[in-house]
Formats: sequence, structure tokens, C-alpha cells
Amino acid sequence: MRLAYFWPTYGEHNEVCFPFFPSREAGNIEAIFGLEHPPKSVILTDGAAAYASYAKKAGIDHALCWSHSRREFIAAQDEEPKLVLQALKRIGAIYEIEEDIKALGLSGEAKQLHRLTHSKPHVEAFFAWVDHHLQEHGLRPATLFTEALNYVRKRRLGLEVFLTDPDVPPDTNHLERSLRAIPMGRKNWNFCWTELGAKHVGIVQSLIVTCRLHGIDIYTYLVDVLQRVGQHPASRVAELTPRQWKKLFATDPLRSPLMTLVE
Repeated sequence: MRLAYFWPTYGEHNEVCFPFFPSREAGNIEAIFGLEHPPKSVILTDGAAAYASYAKKAGIDHALCWSHSRREFIAAQDEEPKLVLQALKRIGAIYEIEEDIKALGLSGEAKQLHRLTHSKPHVEAFFAWVDHHLQEHGLRPATLFTEALNYVRKRRLGLEVFLTDPDVPPDTNHLERSLRAIPMGRKNWNFCWTELGAKHVGIVQSLIVTCRLHGIDIYTYLVDVLQRVGQHPASRVAELTPRQWKKLFATDPLRSPLMTLVE
């Protein structure tokens, strides 16, 4: 048996894809996204160094996830419970402002202004707190807590991107929620057996998860597409992806004979 990987990706139109690769090589990122992007494109990721290298090569902004940063401090909770609690409260204040933004229904420039007015002071205070404790630590041996401090300080620029771009969320939690199908499946059906099988699992789960995000009945979608694909022009196959299918075919989907009998 071989260990291989899905690289979950969440698009700007609420579309999820699970590309399969047999390794964790950094080149896989370029294979997924390519190097040409529209102006002002942003990639939002966890703190893996491979993404930073890709963003630099592609010439796009690289936003980083506050939730992953929070986990670094949680790992140090037994070691420095009081200081970790302070860190979590400071990060929590940033998330409280995001909840206010949702409650107020803000978007675009209004959302950006709200973040700059309310979130930015908390972010600046947090990094001042990080710098203070790193200086206080001095040259003493590294601990889990100082590793967490260095983790966020090194990634400060990426963690601040959401302040100036209203379309960028502060974390990758929306993707984390969507990729649950993969780890749950890994436990339920116990491996993909072959690399080809894994690739097809990624394709099917991409369609299923994206259907859920767009409120599409998965059975109705699959019944329609499996019949329609044979007669649909190959040059317009993108129309059969869930988001576009919903606009074009959801009001009058193709049915199966079995569905007719049941009705």
C-alpha cells in the first residue's frame, strides 16, 4: 500500500475540488493552479512553506489562516496555560469582529473599512504582544510556546491580508468543513486501493461536496448528468459542473425510469 494525498481546493464561486497526487511535492500546487492569474488574485492557505514559494512564483498575494495559527498556541496550552489563554483571547477578539460584520451584513468597501477600523488595532496589539514575549524569552531554549510565537511572527504579512481585502476570510475553515468527506471516507471505506481509484474518489467527492454548497440534490444532479453527458458537447462540459448545471438544467432535470415508477 502507498501513502498518497488529496489537495483540497476551494474556489471563489463556492466550488470544491479534491485533486489527487501521489506525493506532497511543492510542484503539485503549480499543477493545480498554473501560474497565470487575473490581477489582484489571492491564495489563502495554511502555513506550509510550499504555498509561500508558489505565491511568490505566480506573483499573487498570499493570505494565511488565523485558525491554523491558533492551533499552534493550543499545542502549547499545557506548557504555558496563562499566556496561551491571553493569545487565544486576542485572536478571539478578531473573530468577534467578523461575527459583527456578518450580523451587519457588510461587504465590499464597508466591510474593509470595518476591519481597518476595528480589527486592525487588535491585530497590531497581538503582534506587539508576540514581540514582547519573544524578547522576554531571550536566548533561552525553545519551547512550544515560543515556537507558536515565531510561527505567527514569521507569517505576519499573510495573516494581515484579510484586513485590506474584503473578499478574503481570516481563515480556511470553510474549506476545513468541506473536506470532511475525505477523512470520514478514509475511516469508513478503508483506503482507495489503487491510485486510479483515489483519483476517481476525488472527482466524485468534488461533485458531491460542491452540490451541497449550492443546495443541489445530489441524486437529482447525478441522475441528470450521467444521462446528459453522452449528448452534451465536449467543448461545453463545464456546463455540467454543479454551479453551472444549477443555472442551466436544475429546473427541468432528466429523470431515470426508476424515479418515474416510484412517482
